[in-house]
Amino acid sequence: MVRWLRTRGRAAAPYALGLAAVLVLPAVLGVIPGVAPGYVLYLVSLALIYAVVAIGLGILIGHTGQISLGHAGFFAIGAYASALLTLRLGLPFVVAVLLAGSVSAAIGFLLGLPALRLSGPYLAVATLGFGLAIPQLAVWQGSWTGGSSGLHGLPLASLPLGAFTIVFRTDQDYYYLAAAVLIVLTIFARNVVTSHTGRAFVAIRDSEIAARAMGVDLVRYKTTAFALSALYAGIAGGLYAHLLHGISPEDFTVLLSVDFLTMIVLGGLGSVGGALSGALLLTFLQNALTRLPVVHDFKNLYIVVLGAILILTIAFLPHGLAGVARSVRLRWAARPRDRASRVDQIVELGEGSGVR
Repeated sequence: MVRWLRTRGRAAAPYALGLAAVLVLPAVLGVIPGVAPGYVLYLVSLALIYAVVAIGLGILIGHTGQISLGHAGFFAIGAYASALLTLRLGLPFVVAVLLAGSVSAAIGFLLGLPALRLSGPYLAVATLGFGLAIPQLAVWQGSWTGGSSGLHGLPLASLPLGAFTIVFRTDQDYYYLAAAVLIVLTIFARNVVTSHTGRAFVAIRDSEIAARAMGVDLVRYKTTAFALSALYAGIAGGLYAHLLHGISPEDFTVLLSVDFLTMIVLGGLGSVGGALSGALLLTFLQNALTRLPVVHDFKNLYIVVLGAILILTIAFLPHGLAGVARSVRLRWAARPRDRASRVDQIVELGEGSGVR
């Protein structure tokens, strides 16, 4: 019983620490001089929304081995679907975001069908074309999407609870909403990757031929991975649209897809926690770089830094930050065993020399 409780406690510890950090952060920011809590919470909310996309993309690339360079397209579909459903049809925020995620997942399922015949760079190019096409389609359908100007004046996010309705008016309110969505989707992603479906994803990533020989249905699991990843991006897109209260096609360029890819490479492919840390780091790094004086003369500095991060991570940290954390954890766990083994060696030497 004690062993079971210890194991469950270790498994729940990261969630407890994450929940405590979410609850404490607004209060901590409020007492730090020179810090605007509202703006920092806005940045954190943006990072949490990007983390939702990164977790979904990590399931697709890290666990299933299906490369996608067009996730900004799914993100845009979710944002535009949620914006249109609330602005044009007057649907509640919660319904609009869920429908936006469903629409994005359905399109992800359809995009997963060509993936059955494509792999490697060919699949990457196909998804890149998808990501490039979606913003252009938004410009083309200007009567619905607002064209190049986009859609603005989105209603505030709200959550009906029986007779009451919670309206997320401030940056702090929206921060709690984004954190709650991220926690739920993180738990869901962890359950998926440790389930039979997750093991089938890994089998496909390691060897499609071996996976088929073991009875894994490639059609089912590849399309499921695309749909699940697109669902995450669609929900995140809906949250993004209501965080900014407006969207335009320029928000969903191919650079955003590269940004998402860099988040999971930096954090560590196949790691849910790595995707979260990569999203947080890159969002704050981008904001910090915009404050440098050199940006006035060199506006694309962030793109150069992004490329450098990709190259250095692949060259020196192939498992990303999650690999570094795993290595430190294993070394720490091995320390008592090293001491015990040294004691055993001393005892054995003492017995061999006749010392008592």
